[in-house]
Amino acid sequence: MDPQKQLQALTEEFQGMQTELEGLVDARQKLESQQQENEGVQSEFAQLDDESNIFKLVGPVLLKQDKTEATMAVNGRLEFIEKEIKRIEGEIDATQDKSEAKRAEIMQFQSQIQQQQQAAAAQASA
Repeated sequence: MDPQKQLQALTEEFQGMQTELEGLVDARQKLESQQQENEGVQSEFAQLDDESNIFKLVGPVLLKQDKTEATMAVNGRLEFIEKEIKRIEGEIDATQDKSEAKRAEIMQFQSQIQQQQQAAAAQASA
């Protein structure tokens, strides 16, 4: 295979990994935003007494909801979000590792091409 085409293929793979990494970081940021929002709701619930009215928006309608049920729903969402954040962070770490390995492969390949060009130039001038 032509060295330039091989180098271009390696570079495209690396760029694809960078794009994937950006998508994962965006997903993590959205989850962190949801986590903060739900933690805010959780702290508001903690300040309410058991007789307080809690309403849930379902479509265009507000429905009365039991405090225990609402608290359990928020806690469940927070657990899910935390698990998703951990999963995505694992994917980010794995993608970063693959990306760094691909970057090293590209640098090594570029170095080999340079050495071959220098050897060819030395032979041509001798």
